[in-house]
Amino acid sequence: MHWRPWVFNERTTIGLDVHARSVRAAAIDTVTGEVVQARLPGGNAATLAWVEAVGERMGPVAAAYEAGPTGFGLARGLGRAGVPVTVAAPSKIIRPAGDRVKTDARDALLLARLLRMDELTAVRIPTDSEEAARDLVRARDDARTDLLAARHRLSKLLLRRGIVYDGSVTWNRPHDAWLRRVRKDGLDGAGAGTVAAFDAAFDAVTMILARRDRLDADIVAMAADSEFTDTTNRLCCLRGISTLTGFALAVEIGDWHRFTGATIAAYLGLVPSEHSSGGSRSLGPITKTGNSHARRLLIEAAWHHKAGYAPGKVMTDRWAKAPAAAVARGDAGNRRLHRRWMVLAAKNKKHTVANTAIARELAGWCWSLAIMD
Repeated sequence: MHWRPWVFNERTTIGLDVHARSVRAAAIDTVTGEVVQARLPGGNAATLAWVEAVGERMGPVAAAYEAGPTGFGLARGLGRAGVPVTVAAPSKIIRPAGDRVKTDARDALLLARLLRMDELTAVRIPTDSEEAARDLVRARDDARTDLLAARHRLSKLLLRRGIVYDGSVTWNRPHDAWLRRVRKDGLDGAGAGTVAAFDAAFDAVTMILARRDRLDADIVAMAADSEFTDTTNRLCCLRGISTLTGFALAVEIGDWHRFTGATIAAYLGLVPSEHSSGGSRSLGPITKTGNSHARRLLIEAAWHHKAGYAPGKVMTDRWAKAPAAAVARGDAGNRRLHRRWMVLAAKNKKHTVANTAIARELAGWCWSLAIMD
């Protein structure tokens, strides 16, 4: 099942405003104009039964609902039942500016009307395997965020006591040994409450780090033997894209063939915003639309192209897993992106602005590698 490639030809359109514990449904017979509305309990079973009943009474149906936290299970169920379904991008739904009344019933009716006019922008429905891999990648990203917060709490607890690490690199083995010495020495005479708070924060860091490492191992194992292996290996031909990053990009984007080298950056929100009217043209910050997880990965990977390019053992080991054509394309991309960094630096561009420009071009290089046969 894919994002909506078909032209509307059903008699009845159904809009579903889906929530965790309830679903508001509206069906419009496009021949007679009859409108049928219902409030359904949460869960997919009742919704599927209602849609099938409407189809039996009002002819062939097509359904739509907004993408959201309830996921794609309903879309898959409707697809198995033979009902064409559109999962609409919420940010692209057209809403009248003067309409100040918003209810679930009105939202369902609006979806049904927009579906009939073919005015909904559909999101791609991932396969079960893609969604499972995406859950793993995002669990790892959650662990990264939790670890950053836990480390921040621990370091600021010590800073409030005037205890500062004098090394240049933190959160490595020497830093860990220093933390244990600080705890053994009693935190410079801090009270029992501070010691207990230190123990809690240190335990949190240790546990989250172990959780992150377990997820890393799971990702490496899946990246080595799954439907995403070939794409991951090709993406890893570029600097800054490790196995973890390459696998995450592969599962977050999914079907790379729905984009072109020019549209992939727009999907990831890496193109400038624009407000132009008449003879004036004004560009602003990047749009930051689309997949924020993939955008962050590309922004981080782009920094690696600033340093001089000389393929080392790590890069050649990654190249050994990829086809020769992908290696050649990756090498060309690495050289090109480093030259772009130098050009932007020579123009005294802010490093953050330059890095975003490199990430935008890096998205295109990733696309060219991902679609290679």
